[in-house]
Amino acid sequence: MGVYDFTCKTNKGVEKSLADYKGKVLLIVNTASKCGFTPQFKELQELYTKYNEKGLEILGFPCNQFAGQEPGTAEEVQSFCRLNYGVTFQIFEKGDVRGETAQPLFKYLTAQKKFEGFDESHPITKPLMEALQNNFPEYLEGDGIKWNFTKFLIDRNGEVVARFEPTTVPSAIAPEIEKLL
Repeated sequence: MGVYDFTCKTNKGVEKSLADYKGKVLLIVNTASKCGFTPQFKELQELYTKYNEKGLEILGFPCNQFAGQEPGTAEEVQSFCRLNYGVTFQIFEKGDVRGETAQPLFKYLTAQKKFEGFDESHPITKPLMEALQNNFPEYLEGDGIKWNFTKFLIDRNGEVVARFEPTTVPSAIAPEIEKLL
């Protein structure tokens, strides 16, 4: 089983095989439009613009599991991303990314790369940890996704090579992407 074995629905409801991305470097991200990390869309789009012609694809997966921060319809999510951040990379159908109801792709990704902690220097780390401890303590257990904008880097062979938590800004991932391109 690997990344290319999964099929996911795009935000338009069309089945898309991830095998279509064979030979590409992928950055798979769970997203939300009403989150403190939402401005990361800007840097994600910048990465996509800079590296797409060299073989990078960014795949966004909206999720409403974290404090209801992605309440919109597929059309509203797509419109928000394009109008506010100029997003042109593929956005998929909204779905769960953690727990029993998680999309199979995200169950696979979190099994491949474990949670190794948040970037302590990020200004949102402390409030995020407090929010998780006070409101969602179960999210801190195990290797499941902890919050929106967790990012998984996949090499050209479909191997999951790295996991970046929401507290890692997309621009900090650029050197890792460059190594794989």
